[in-house]
Amino acid sequence: MADILVVDDEIGIRELLSEILGDEGHTVLLAENARQAREARELNPVDLVLLDIWMPDTDGVTLLKEWAAAGKLDMPVIMMSGHATIDTAVEATRIGALDFLEKPISLQKLLKAVEQGLARGRAKAAARAMPTVAPQSYRPMAAQTGGSGPITLMPVGQPMALASPAATFLTAPVASPNGQPGTARELPLDLPLREARDAFERAYFEHHLSREHGSMTRVAEKTGLERTHLYRKLKQLGIDLSKGTYRRGAQVQS
Repeated sequence: MADILVVDDEIGIRELLSEILGDEGHTVLLAENARQAREARELNPVDLVLLDIWMPDTDGVTLLKEWAAAGKLDMPVIMMSGHATIDTAVEATRIGALDFLEKPISLQKLLKAVEQGLARGRAKAAARAMPTVAPQSYRPMAAQTGGSGPITLMPVGQPMALASPAATFLTAPVASPNGQPGTARELPLDLPLREARDAFERAYFEHHLSREHGSMTRVAEKTGLERTHLYRKLKQLGIDLSKGTYRRGAQVQS
């Protein structure tokens, strides 16, 4: 669950959002103005901010600009207002706000926006945590046909290997149903872009489905997709979930 900061000068809104988000298992911090929001932001790790636009001391857009200028906009921010214009919403989005909710906020829209915001925040955090790999230099290597035919790029400093003139493959590991590394799948690189992309995406989602034992909730979190979008994507790729292939303890059928 997440730590969510709610910034709104109306006590009724703060209490309502605190109750709803608390029922969802989140820890909720409350601030009634920009000053309290700054203090809460400095003293606590925050995964998401729900920020009202119209406040008496400093408006939400100005606070958003302040955080962005100071390099502190490292968490998703969802703006809220019952009187904002389209121009204001566009400006907030340009500055860095993830979404805009118009008051009165429906429960469905609130939970959906919070879910998307937290997923986006987790994806960015994971990207920041990934190690940086130094780029390699490549040299062209003619195929074993004596200098004619396809050309394969080989990393400089790597042992020379004869390339097959027929096809080029990228090997991708696919986890087994128990979450451990499983067999590798070869992804053809000499297909048209659309077909190669589908092949990669199919291996990508099968990998996560196997690791998470078919849990669509966890796969959605890992891939940063909404469940509806995820189901649609799996159906589009021809990945069949009906037989429980990826569930814990299920046997993978060939």
